[in-house]
Amino acid sequence: MTTPHDVREQMRSGVLTSPTSGLCEDFIQANLVILPKDLAFDFLLFCQRNPKSCPLIDVTDVGSYVPKMSAPEADLRTDLPKYRVYENGEVVAEPTDILKYWTDDMVAFLIGCSFTFEQALINNGIPMRHNEEGVNVPMYKTSIETAPAGKFAGPTVVSMRPMKEKDVIRAVQVTSRFPSVHGAPLHIGNPQSIGIQDISQPDFGDPVTLKEGEVPVFWACGVTPQAIAMHMKPALMITHAPGHMFITDLKSEHVSVI
Repeated sequence: MTTPHDVREQMRSGVLTSPTSGLCEDFIQANLVILPKDLAFDFLLFCQRNPKSCPLIDVTDVGSYVPKMSAPEADLRTDLPKYRVYENGEVVAEPTDILKYWTDDMVAFLIGCSFTFEQALINNGIPMRHNEEGVNVPMYKTSIETAPAGKFAGPTVVSMRPMKEKDVIRAVQVTSRFPSVHGAPLHIGNPQSIGIQDISQPDFGDPVTLKEGEVPVFWACGVTPQAIAMHMKPALMITHAPGHMFITDLKSEHVSVI
């Protein structure tokens, strides 16, 4: 069995730079947000007010790149397959490590990721189309506004998984057991109801096939802070590249609700 430590080693060495859906299926995956200390409290409050989009898994000490609660041997500067660097709301780089960007006043936040519950859906006979087609999960900015906190405000981002109508209720039941990684869907059905005009054109990730008789199901997404960055334009914010998550040492079962 490949362990999270083994996978992080591959990321650290630059061998693994692809999306992480399907990797280490028994372990929690997490979105990453790194901010300077002067913005950290506002973002912590933002997460507290928006638990569907930003369920916190771990927060580092100021200046520390070690997530002590979720992976105490990891290095958040190197142990993701790909990062995004935002300056004044614009993506300026997508490096495979952030060693040259790290400063001693930074705080890192790990936010639950819906990749964590995908294996539970698969185990219940609900396939993941993005895995079948070998692409990243599609993600969309919506007309659903987040609850503002300090300088942080903007649109909610959702991830989408198509499925047969008969599977939707089961998908709601399964993912409701995982509130720490976005929980139950935020919306089911008509994408235009939440401001998505063209489902074939995701804002992040890749489009997937929506077959006849299927409905799109949308979950709150930890890429929301990246949409917030584009909206509020902080001088610097570092995140994971969409779909390229941090894999923790925490078992998925530890965040499930029986």
